[in-house]
Amino acid sequence: MRYALLASALLIAPAAHAADAKTPWYADPTTAVAMSALVIFLLIVTFVGGFKFVLSKLDERAQGIQSQIDEARALREEASKLMADAKKKAKEADAAAEDIIKRAKADADAMRKKAKADLKAKVARREAQAEARIARAEADAAAEVRKVAADAATQAARSILTGSSESDDLFDNALGEIDKRLN
Repeated sequence: MRYALLASALLIAPAAHAADAKTPWYADPTTAVAMSALVIFLLIVTFVGGFKFVLSKLDERAQGIQSQIDEARALREEASKLMADAKKKAKEADAAAEDIIKRAKADADAMRKKAKADLKAKVARREAQAEARIARAEADAAAEVRKVAADAATQAARSILTGSSESDDLFDNALGEIDKRLN
């Protein structure tokens, strides 16, 4: 095919050159000499192996270009695989992040509920302790009042038994003391 292209170029060029001339291109002596010289030159180049050399270099160049194209294609395929892997890993990372967020929200919810329950229990314990202290203070106050009343009654009874005139004053003082203690 290469030789056919070369031969057609050699035949078309003189025909195009001589298209304006009144004589046919093959009858013009200048064209005939140029054609003869060209044919002889091409035969010498062919005999020496010039065409084979040029064509082998062109083939080597074509093979080099083809290898570069193949390498570029392989690199492109590798890059597309890496990109697909990166997209897959990104999707997995997004899914893992969403899972972590869901677990964190669930844990936070559970912690909030536990904190509320703990707070209610603590408040209930504190209320119970406060009520127990109040009950104990009331019991202590009632015992103190009973004690004071018993002391006053004992003192009044003693003074009545001893027949003193101070008995009315002692009784009034004891009642006043009981009244103070109750308030």
